[in-house]
Formats: sequence, C-alpha cells, structure tokens
Amino acid sequence: MALKVGDKAPDFTLPSTTGEDFNLYNNRKDKPCIIYFYPKDFTPGCTAEACDFRDNIEFFKQFDIDVLGVSRDDIETHLKFKEKHNLPFELLADTKGTVTKAFKAAMPLVGVSKRITYLLDKDQQVVAVFDKLFGAKAHIQEMIKKVKSDLVEE
Repeated sequence: MALKVGDKAPDFTLPSTTGEDFNLYNNRKDKPCIIYFYPKDFTPGCTAEACDFRDNIEFFKQFDIDVLGVSRDDIETHLKFKEKHNLPFELLADTKGTVTKAFKAAMPLVGVSKRITYLLDKDQQVVAVFDKLFGAKAHIQEMIKKVKSDLVEE
C-alpha cells in the first residue's frame, strides 16, 4: 500500500542528475513537488511516462511544482535517459531501494520500483497519490487534475 493522503513524506537524500545530492526537506522547503517512482529507464512504459511529464512540465512550473523521477537505476543510466529524451526535470538514483521502500513503492522480489506518483504540498505532506503500474499517462493526468482542483480553483 502506498503512503496515504495526509501522510508526511519521509525525508531522504539521493544522488541527482544535477551532480549534487537532493534532499527533500532542504531542496523543496516551502515548495510543492511531484515525486514519481518508476521501474526502469528506457523501458516503453517508463519512457512514455517521463516524456508525458516532460510535455506537461510548463503546467506544473506555473505553480512552482518540481517534478522528480525516482528509480533504482544508477546516475549514469539516468543521465543517458534524461539526455536522450530531453527531460527538463531531475532524476534521482535510489540504487539501494531505501527511499523506494520508505515511500512504499517497492515491488517485492523483482528489485524495481512500482509505478506510483505522489503530489506533495509545501510541507511535504501527501496531497495526492496515484498507484497504477500500467497506464503511465494516467499518472500525469491525475496530477494535473489534482493541481487544478486544489490550486486553480482556490
């Protein structure tokens, strides 16, 4: 089961494609973000999901919402994936799977992350979660719908 709406997201530090470590509580202090977990770089579903986030990034940017992708791939693989698909957001390398496990995104026995997307508010509380392995594009559409309902209509 995924983290639930209202849960405080666990703090973590992971290597980022920026070349620096990313720490959730420090780097996104007082700012919302989307953290999406996905199984593996360069697979069809994960590529479609990353490209869909890329194609919708301007929507999220207007609300100062960063998108962060997390998988168990290493930084070198992430850098190639990011470059090949011109991804305008950071990918984080959870090679040991500790963050994936903390966010309840681990797939038992196979050593990869489930496809699960979290929208966190400025206090790192979960305000939306979408947990579905197949239908990668639905993750982005659900996050857009949630942002519109919470932020646009206020």
